[in-house]
Amino acid sequence: MRTNPFYDSWLFLIGDTNDHKGSGVRYLLVLLFLALLIASALIARRNWQQDPAQRTREHLSIWFMRVMIGCMWFQGSLWKLPLPVSGGFKYWLEQEIPHAAFDWHRWIVQHVLVPNIALLNLPVFLTEFGMGLAFILGFLVRPMAAIGMLFALQLWLGLYRHPGEWPWLYIFLIFVQGFFLLNNAGRSLGMDALLARKPIGPFVGEGLIARLYRKVA
Repeated sequence: MRTNPFYDSWLFLIGDTNDHKGSGVRYLLVLLFLALLIASALIARRNWQQDPAQRTREHLSIWFMRVMIGCMWFQGSLWKLPLPVSGGFKYWLEQEIPHAAFDWHRWIVQHVLVPNIALLNLPVFLTEFGMGLAFILGFLVRPMAAIGMLFALQLWLGLYRHPGEWPWLYIFLIFVQGFFLLNNAGRSLGMDALLARKPIGPFVGEGLIARLYRKVA
């Protein structure tokens, strides 16, 4: 069947993709994704109302790009399900053995990562899922962007010689997340902007969480 970006987006929104169907938690993922989009819009609206400095095309553009990259990571995490070992994750990790850019990387994948895939799958899923949440909500964007750059770097090196992959795609993803890091994209209509302006809960004062958050965000 022929497809297009709009139809694919609709299938994703209603949970009618192969990744959703194979996850085991199909409709929970749909509800969570919709809730994240609504929350992101409400956070952006609150920033827009409270801070006149946020009412610019630049902040609106950064918010849109950040949310889209968050959607990408959210969608990318789904084929790491079901746990403990996803067939899709296993396939693509094994693809790095013959297609890695360097022998040392190939050796690590073959002798360390693949044999321990049952231990690796969960933290990879949680990290990518966490990046999706962070970018969509605009929370802890700077540290999560740094992690995202490392993930994209690993994919760039691991799939560099793959005939079906274009290495520049991963370079662009590194650059986009580098932009988020340098420009603190969470301060553009995101939760990081709200917390910087008026901290709440554990982000108030000089407690460990508040100090750590201010340091990394």
